Amino acid sequence: MELRPDRFEAQLAREPLRPVYLIAGGEPLLVQECADAVRAKAREEGYGEREVFDAEGGFDWNTLTQGLGSLSLFATRRLFDLRLPGGKPGKEGSEVLREYCAHPPPDTVLLITCQDWSRQHAGKWSEAIAATGHFVPVWPLKPHELPEWLLRRLRQRGLQAAPEAIDVLVERVEGNLLAAAQEIDKLALLHPGANLDAEAMARAVADSARFDVFRLMDATLAGEPARVVRMLHVLRAEGEQVPALMGWVAGELQRIAGFAAVQDAGGNVAAAMKDARLWDSRQAAYRRAMQRHAAARWEHFVAECGRIDRMAKGREKGDPWLALERLLVAVAEPKARGLVA
Repeated sequence: MELRPDRFEAQLAREPLRPVYLIAGGEPLLVQECADAVRAKAREEGYGEREVFDAEGGFDWNTLTQGLGSLSLFATRRLFDLRLPGGKPGKEGSEVLREYCAHPPPDTVLLITCQDWSRQHAGKWSEAIAATGHFVPVWPLKPHELPEWLLRRLRQRGLQAAPEAIDVLVERVEGNLLAAAQEIDKLALLHPGANLDAEAMARAVADSARFDVFRLMDATLAGEPARVVRMLHVLRAEGEQVPALMGWVAGELQRIAGFAAVQDAGGNVAAAMKDARLWDSRQAAYRRAMQRHAAARWEHFVAECGRIDRMAKGREKGDPWLALERLLVAVAEPKARGLVA
């Protein structure tokens, strides 16, 4: 069965655990919370042993097959936690997962989480999971869906809020679900059972939408050019300086250019990302960004960073803020336009 994240926990509460769950999407908070709900349910039902597998580049699917087929010396019920960051098990992995779904062993639950998902990731393996267990695709919230998500989460924490208060919270968290969750948890701790109006919300909630270079690059890699422009304008108004931004900007673009070069040469991008010790959520952001541009284009972006840095230090003519805006918008857009000096 395919379920939305907001309906998943209710479904989980009303039935015994199914043999397999697939939770996949680019919203790390929602993926983590749905997966945590399965793990908590497993503990309640006596699944006393948990094994974790990271299915990245070079993963030997036989290790999972052998684990699923072996008898446990310590527990009669086992949870297998399979991390599949890119959302693509490949031919061998697909066959392993389909075989598991066709003949799931008793007292065993397989939980699969992916940090990247699109319609192109789906296949017979995910269809088999949906038929045998539950598939929870976690799509990014659309702007009009965020207020309802915030209101539902406030109610779960015993809080009420007027529509105007929700508007304040939407503005402050700037679409960042993790920041929103943290703010709501803080509200529940400091104002238990409160019914918040706009003024009370504004006083209580920290400005989680304060822009910094880390979130600027998140918006850039996510392909949100309008948001990038707005963030740059706020950073400039707050007195930020271009040289202070360029270290992180250049570092991110250099890393992606390196991965794009590996991909262009037919190498193992997953292994390269693992060697770089990237978080799963960061890997997903890099992969989505890499789909927008060829390797040569990423090298051009890196070279442009050097030119902007020289502008900012007075070694080359030009407006460094304008040049940085043009660069990041080009990175964010699906098809990069020429960069104008």
